[in-house]
Amino acid sequence: MKEDIKKAFDVLVAGGLILYPTDTIWGIGCDATNEEAVRRVYELKKRVDSKALITLVDNPVKLDFYIDGVPDVAWDLIELSDKPLTIIYDNARNVAPNMVAEDGSLAIRVTKEEFSHELCKRFRKALVSTSANISGEPAPANFDEISEDIKKGVDYIVSYRQDDRSKSKASSIIKLGKGGEVKIIRE
Repeated sequence: MKEDIKKAFDVLVAGGLILYPTDTIWGIGCDATNEEAVRRVYELKKRVDSKALITLVDNPVKLDFYIDGVPDVAWDLIELSDKPLTIIYDNARNVAPNMVAEDGSLAIRVTKEEFSHELCKRFRKALVSTSANISGEPAPANFDEISEDIKKGVDYIVSYRQDDRSKSKASSIIKLGKGGEVKIIRE
């Protein structure tokens, strides 16, 4: 795992794309602060850039750097969630402009899975984590289900957990709005 983290880190620093395991499904990743790398992710997925991408961080403390005014309820939701939870926050900052949704929001998940957590910790920046599929196609439940087009479109494929055949699921998604409004996007 350490060698994979080192290689993935080097690719991220160089502005490249990686294919990696997360706390949910396999993801396409890049530096969330690098506008060109983010553009390449949209291009690879054949996805319109008005549909925002999810980012991963390793620690809830980092939310304050990427979100101006994290709602108090977010801390409780993160602490109490027993499965991966992506939260969409208003007032995104310090990421590439094409990471921010049209309404100024940003989706962030604090990962606890060993590989993605360690990679985020070492990288020290938000990491893009979008499903490893062409937009509109089913998300792959494990590495074997990832298309060759996606595999050929990234600069590095992590070896760690490629042999894991368990079926993974995408995270739950909640949007926190102004005035404490909570909207469930995906259960």
